[in-house]
Amino acid sequence: MAFQTIPEMFWTNAEKYADHPCMGYKVAGVWKTYSFQQVAERVRDIAAGLASLGIQREEKVSIISDNNPKWAITDYAILSIAAVTVPVYSTLLPHQIQYLLNDGDVKIIFAENKSQIEKLTQIFDDLDKLQYVIALDNEQYEEEYILTWNELREKGKQYREESDFSLEDRWKKLTSDDLLTIIYTSGTTGEPKGVMLTHGNMTSNIEGGLDRLDVSPEYRFLSFLPLSHSFERMAGHFLATTAGATIFYAESIETVPENMTEVKPDVMTSVPRLYEKMYMRVNEAAQQGSALKKKIFHWAFEVGKEYQNKRHNGSVSGSLNFRYNLAKKLVFSKLYERVGGEIKFFVSGGAPLSPDIARFFESAGLLILEGYGLTETTPVIAVNGLDDYKIGTVGKPIFNVEVKIADDGEVLTRGPHVMKGYYKRPEETKEAIDTDNWMHTGDVGELDEDGFLKITDRKKNLIVTSGGKNVAPQPIENALINSPYIEQVMLIGDKRNFISALIVPVFDAVKSWAQEKGLEFDSNEELVAQQEVVDLFQDEIDDRTENFARYEQVKQFRLLPKELTIEDGELTPTLKIKRRVVEEEFKDLIDDIYKGAMADVD
Repeated sequence: MAFQTIPEMFWTNAEKYADHPCMGYKVAGVWKTYSFQQVAERVRDIAAGLASLGIQREEKVSIISDNNPKWAITDYAILSIAAVTVPVYSTLLPHQIQYLLNDGDVKIIFAENKSQIEKLTQIFDDLDKLQYVIALDNEQYEEEYILTWNELREKGKQYREESDFSLEDRWKKLTSDDLLTIIYTSGTTGEPKGVMLTHGNMTSNIEGGLDRLDVSPEYRFLSFLPLSHSFERMAGHFLATTAGATIFYAESIETVPENMTEVKPDVMTSVPRLYEKMYMRVNEAAQQGSALKKKIFHWAFEVGKEYQNKRHNGSVSGSLNFRYNLAKKLVFSKLYERVGGEIKFFVSGGAPLSPDIARFFESAGLLILEGYGLTETTPVIAVNGLDDYKIGTVGKPIFNVEVKIADDGEVLTRGPHVMKGYYKRPEETKEAIDTDNWMHTGDVGELDEDGFLKITDRKKNLIVTSGGKNVAPQPIENALINSPYIEQVMLIGDKRNFISALIVPVFDAVKSWAQEKGLEFDSNEELVAQQEVVDLFQDEIDDRTENFARYEQVKQFRLLPKELTIEDGELTPTLKIKRRVVEEEFKDLIDDIYKGAMADVD
């Protein structure tokens, strides 16, 4: 059934799957679940509580919290009274939160705990429209404008009993054109912009996603990407509930590996960083084994590659099938255990996935389906399917989406997934969506002969060297990130005479290597300054970029003594490097690379 609005979907399914588990969470070391009916009861209370505080149709309500059932319940409550959810990343600093809440005209914000509430009390007097803060942790605070979650629930129950408030009247009047949410972009360039998405945007994207991916009520999702981000909000929240599946909320990003073994998810959505880390851990474990174990490990993955290639051609021999089953028993079974043993497929989005990593998992029988989209497109434009996928592409456009490639290679898209516009920014909306309703994505790509979309890079990320050579950094960075010693990498070279790189090492792996070599160091700074360590990275770079053109190869690099983080403002919430921020932060280091080079030339 195609739904017109998110509340229509939620309340229909709350009745259809009443006793079925809807959400799972861990308390005092034990996993518990809420049924659809129990979630619905809480949504009714919180929705009525918001109405009792005066929230009207299309007014804005925010949530600042890590993922948990209360985040999801609050979202459904806001939408069910025809209000608009404005999610806020929990990692934002007070001045960033102030900008979002003021620009978004937010009246009420739900805050997870003391840490988030302290940020809000610092800026409360400078918030133009904010009236109340709701404490999800139920702790008591002195400020009169702070209510607890339980107090709001009680207000809601009382309001339903004593007034003529009707929740059904609110949500049944919604149409697909009504505003659902304003999601602020991460602001890698300039101030964040509020992306306005409608109920129709979201329901059409869910319909397109479910057409491509097989999800049933028996499936378990493990949710850990921020629900503030459009990818997790659509796929790991609304789509999962539309399918009647159960969503388990990871305790934190750090506990995801442990939570996978406990929850045994069928589906997980993630950014590529999770898969990169899993790949590194598996390879590291293999390298630490005996010579025989290493040999078996490499044999298994070669068998896996051969099996998958033959399977695609429909010609798996009995002998190959036997060897593949043996590889599963000896090697792949350990990888299955790490991800819970029940995974049907992973979905990757938010940033480019290395084809080598996708092939590695595929050879072990674990499918990572890469997709593509923007916050402005709700987000999915294209995604690979279970039986119709091509590694190195982001799949075919979903059925209700149009895609074409502009003359300059930019990917354009049109359809019911394209945003209503940027909040209070009509001129910037006109720049993004042309008069024929094509959304200009800012990405460069191509459609192959089979209709699969391949993204080559961001238009803004393309490096044009001083010699006029165009270099797409993404494929080169993807090749380098597969090194067991490279944690993060960013290419530089725009308007310069050659390509260079800033590299963050995998410090644990490099320290182990250095100790085996008898090197002495007391800090990361001393470690990355060792000539032997620099030589190790030079070998890694040379080995992994030998197939690129000479002008694309990294001529010089510098090792950074610390990891780039969200907290330091160097990464977006989906772990993409903020290139401008990093270039500014390490300007002296970058200048040193090119000063030295000019001296060498002279």
